[in-house]
Amino acid sequence: MLLLHIYPSIDRVISTSNGSVFLRIGDRKRELKGDDLRKLEYTKGSRHYEDELNQDVKISDLDEELIKQYKEILGSPDIPVEQLLSSRGFLREQNGEKFLTNSAVLLFAKNVYQFYPNCRIRFIRYEGTSAGVGTQMNVIKDANIEYPILKIVEEAKKFIAAQLREFTSLDSETGNFKTVDEYPPFAWAEGVVNAVAHREYAMTGKYIKVTMYDDRLEIESPGKLPNIVTVDNIKTTNFSRNPRMARVLADFGIVKELNEGVKRIYSDMENYFLEAPEYSEPSGQTVKLVLRNNIIARTARQIESAEKKMVEYWDELDVVEKDIITIMGSRNCITATELSIMVSKTRRTINKKINHLLELGIIKMNGNKHDPALTYSLNV
Repeated sequence: MLLLHIYPSIDRVISTSNGSVFLRIGDRKRELKGDDLRKLEYTKGSRHYEDELNQDVKISDLDEELIKQYKEILGSPDIPVEQLLSSRGFLREQNGEKFLTNSAVLLFAKNVYQFYPNCRIRFIRYEGTSAGVGTQMNVIKDANIEYPILKIVEEAKKFIAAQLREFTSLDSETGNFKTVDEYPPFAWAEGVVNAVAHREYAMTGKYIKVTMYDDRLEIESPGKLPNIVTVDNIKTTNFSRNPRMARVLADFGIVKELNEGVKRIYSDMENYFLEAPEYSEPSGQTVKLVLRNNIIARTARQIESAEKKMVEYWDELDVVEKDIITIMGSRNCITATELSIMVSKTRRTINKKINHLLELGIIKMNGNKHDPALTYSLNV
């Protein structure tokens, strides 16, 4: 018996001796040509849309102020523009003529809409927790943010920040409720940055979409996760679909190239006692990030009722019990197992503390006590 191990290629497209490329689907194979082959090359990173030439754009179409800033960042304020662009791979020669690359136009164009109409972020805000249609249409804000990449992030941050709300959260030191941001500022801003830096710009018919509901914020970016990055390893694996543009964004201080941003999204959400961020590829064509807020303490009646109980019993509670109700103050409901993980205590200890809080009437059970999936929440 002869056993052959064929390992998949991570960063290049494998072709036959005559140049044909095949995609394996189950026990069959399909030859890839044209756009399908090009998409595979983009995914593997063996070909970059950002490096392809745009023969319709001239240097005079670029934003002089952005070019000036770039020169200063690189410490070469007097370098000729053409030399700067050539040295950074943004201006290349073909058949004796020089052309700008897609990345140069996406980064520096004065009017990016003229050349790439879907280099934009669409913000939609709905009233409620779902999108209605027809007579149930519940859109209360719909706006497009259209700028070159070097400007769109900051403009989007300013616009979205103005739409976000402040919520109440339990202060673990006093037992009183305090006002906090709806989401950790870094978490949603980094989600926008990643969407801009890593989207698939070759998908010209799509755009970045930020959708705001009462209970969550969704950020969708065109294209699948690049190359070796998956939903499961996104916290620890870094691969840039647009390395040249990512480098410029890093030069401007807009992004970092060490992948600590995604890790911090997770840690900041945890520090706010919010559910972990959710990454997915719902259609196989987009990457979605969902951030959920603490909708539990939204009305004055709830706040007043809960705070009264907290103040009455707060000094009687130990550190673990205070941690438990602090977490519950920012969650709709939570299981004993989740609490055990979050406060680093055994289930036996957690169950004992939960029983005490139930006796005091501070928390309540949601369901049958024999249900293995039983959850608890503040008694408001």
